[in-house]
Amino acid sequence: MSEFLLEVQSLSKSYGNLKVLDDITFALKRGEIVGLVGRRGAGKSSLLHLLGGASQATSGKIILQGQSVRFSSYRQARQNGVELVFQVPHLVEQFDIVQNIFLGREICWPPKLGVPFVTRMYQRSKEILGVFDLPSSFLQEKTANLNDEQRQLVALARALSHNPRLLLVDDVLPNLSFHHQEALLAYIQKRAQDGVGVIISSDNLQHLFNITDRILVLYESRLSADQRTIASTPRDIVERIVGASNREQVTPIIWALENYHAARKQTEELFKKQTVLHENLEASDTLNRQLIEKLSKQVKALDRLNEALQETQRRLLTEREEERKALARELHDLVIQDLLSVNYRLEETESDQISADQRTELGAIRDGIRQVVGDLRQLCRDLRPPTIDNHGLSSAIQSHAQEWAERLDIAIQVEIAPSLGRLPETTEISIFRIIQEGLYNIGKHATARNVSMSLQRTTGDDLLIRIVDDGQGFDIPPNLADLSTKQHFGLIGISERAALLGGKMKLESPPEGGFVLQVEIPSSYPYQ
Repeated sequence: MSEFLLEVQSLSKSYGNLKVLDDITFALKRGEIVGLVGRRGAGKSSLLHLLGGASQATSGKIILQGQSVRFSSYRQARQNGVELVFQVPHLVEQFDIVQNIFLGREICWPPKLGVPFVTRMYQRSKEILGVFDLPSSFLQEKTANLNDEQRQLVALARALSHNPRLLLVDDVLPNLSFHHQEALLAYIQKRAQDGVGVIISSDNLQHLFNITDRILVLYESRLSADQRTIASTPRDIVERIVGASNREQVTPIIWALENYHAARKQTEELFKKQTVLHENLEASDTLNRQLIEKLSKQVKALDRLNEALQETQRRLLTEREEERKALARELHDLVIQDLLSVNYRLEETESDQISADQRTELGAIRDGIRQVVGDLRQLCRDLRPPTIDNHGLSSAIQSHAQEWAERLDIAIQVEIAPSLGRLPETTEISIFRIIQEGLYNIGKHATARNVSMSLQRTTGDDLLIRIVDDGQGFDIPPNLADLSTKQHFGLIGISERAALLGGKMKLESPPEGGFVLQVEIPSSYPYQ
């Protein structure tokens, strides 16, 4: 028997001329926990999808327990003891939670008759969800009513309840609360002690340094490092992730990655202390003064921490937009052009000499290629709308609003100040992302039929974004910390972008119904 549970040899994956993984080689022992890190687009999800059967490699080998395997589907991988937990959970809305957990692998009794053993499946579901301190009443919820975190927990329960030999976890920690993150990491360590091999993708180096035996670093689709965790430092890993050892580049990233959890825990502690302070306002003046003075110092320290985090976030957002822009250009210039060239050659192949069946088959292939090209063009527009760079923010907003309205069959009225002019690139892309996220939230949550959107200048020449819908509205005022707990990341993302531009977000829910999102950004005069 091989000493390795998993061996990966020269694994590669390409889409046309776009190579997303290039010559990946590593091995994993039984009971070993391996962390997987890299920048967005480095290939982390692609690698886990290949190992979990969600997609197939272009070349290379996957060897599981000494046997070469080539999974044709995610289901086949599961049958061989490989469980992949996707970053975005795949659940069947019409099924209940227990049915989703045991989908395709129902417990039956008697086994040969294939009658689902509902009681046993319910008991097993309750046991595995108990790992995350979820009450048994949770199993009574309808799948369609679950929030994002609860959906992720159901997907985790599905993977963990079937005793996998190899567990692949694709960056699910950001979808979980701090408490559930800690519970998952503890459970992974427990399963590893039983011989389960684990590969976990995460941007949180603190988590990975706490539980992993080794860390794999992907850089530009290649494996740039395979290091023992105990022999590494966060700086080593971050240098590999960003491909640089420059202190100016690496230090802010390390600082953000290592201190995010510390800041989050400190904020929670401050909220608790503030609550205690309000409950004891009638206590002695001396004690109150001491508590207020201590709280004031901590809040000032937190303000300095938040300022540093904001600066780091600005750098990361800028770098992310540049990556999206480069990927969109590569998809358009390489993959789409190659597909169009293939379609043109297929068109030339058609002639009177081929049979009617062959002509029909060629037509179907060309239709399929046109559909893929259309999907890729939509992906390029989502990554980086070319209209922004070519024609400016106003045209990009008009184009996106029209596409969004046609796709969701929602009427939208757009009003943009004619004198807006071109703005700095960072401002234009931030405004576009705010509008993009605002419309996405309406389509996902609001059940609206009419939307009005405007981008105007105020009397003080600031920029004012206003999006109004006639949907189901929202509880006002919302608490951003509560929104985070309930996984309403869209509004949080808009608030963060507004804050990074020095602006502010305002939410309204009029008595007559609907919802108003308003973002005001300090003056940004046209630069051309």
